[in-house]
Amino acid sequence: MTELHTRGAATGTGDRSRPRAVLPALCATQITSWGIIFYAFPVLNPAIIADTGWPPGATTGAFSLALLISAFAGIRVGRIIDHRGPRTVMTAGSVLGVVSLLIIAAAPNLPLFFAGWLLAGLAMAATFYQPAFAALTRWWAPDHVRALTIVTLAGGLASTVFAPITAALADHMSWRATYGVLALVLAAVTVPTHALALKALWPAVPLALPVQTGDSATAVAHSRPFWVLAAALTLSALTVSAVVVALVPLLLERGYSTDEAAWALGIGGAGQTLGRALYATLARRSGTTVRTTALIALGGLTTATLGLVPGPYTVLVALSITAGMVRGNLTLLQATAVTDRWGATHYGRLSGILAAPVTVASALAPWAGAVLAGPLGGYDGLFLALAISSAAAAVLSVTSGRLTLRH
Repeated sequence: MTELHTRGAATGTGDRSRPRAVLPALCATQITSWGIIFYAFPVLNPAIIADTGWPPGATTGAFSLALLISAFAGIRVGRIIDHRGPRTVMTAGSVLGVVSLLIIAAAPNLPLFFAGWLLAGLAMAATFYQPAFAALTRWWAPDHVRALTIVTLAGGLASTVFAPITAALADHMSWRATYGVLALVLAAVTVPTHALALKALWPAVPLALPVQTGDSATAVAHSRPFWVLAAALTLSALTVSAVVVALVPLLLERGYSTDEAAWALGIGGAGQTLGRALYATLARRSGTTVRTTALIALGGLTTATLGLVPGPYTVLVALSITAGMVRGNLTLLQATAVTDRWGATHYGRLSGILAAPVTVASALAPWAGAVLAGPLGGYDGLFLALAISSAAAAVLSVTSGRLTLRH
């Protein structure tokens, strides 16, 4: 097995027939799904804790459970999409997302709150980036990097759009009512869009994409390069996911208002959009291993800087934007990791397996951050510890690259 794209993923143009509605549809649904199911929680969690008296570790634990469930469900979702396409899975996931938010909004106790987030985890697996990436990689080859970039550019606006909207709603109504309104928006945008826009014929693996010619998906999934890469991406995900959820309490701990913290988080989404716009150029000009290592290391550097620099507010916003740029590139890095190294024949399955430990880390990050902040002396100490995690991930990335070349 050799590294298939030594100078990055394919970014050229092609003339395959593509369903025109798919790309704008997935842009709209990624903004809405991520913005409502994921980014609303960091904004509403302080209000949830204040209103219910539930421990912070419990509420963030429920959110972490959702991400954990999505990690394991994503493997099955990838296999289904490989064989049947994304329409049924993503439409059902949208419906489930609406139901889960209504349960969360009405939950009178922690067990029902956890149950709502469990269902939300299944919805995440069926509607977030992984199924969208599988759809675009198959439908859009050989321009899949361009298509992935476009949809993640849109998805990067999720926090920019919905974090301030969520904060504004919460200023005028309870967190329960806010989740109810957001559930209605999720239903109106994502359910009909997935049902109507993803009807196109599901094609065979296009010849424009590299395919496995020797190793099976099982062999790849059990290889050392695959799992060392998975370990690198997992440690990196632990850092960036914890930073997203911990940024608001970090700024609150430093004396900033909830609105200021929400805007800093939201503007970081604009950084994601900017970073993703640069990814195709980065992919053309760098090798796979160099690109992976550099982005992971930059993620650690921005995290350390956030932990060390107390202000002023404009500097922290600039750091949030920079961290968002790195986070946006890391999303595309993971989306192209399989095709860059092992081809596209079993993209959905291999991508789901690769994403599973990454999503587990993302799942544990909010809970771990809330639990570890105290023993580490506050959120400043937490951010410095997370930066060390990214440094270890960068070392593993280099190791994976060397193993891939030898394999």
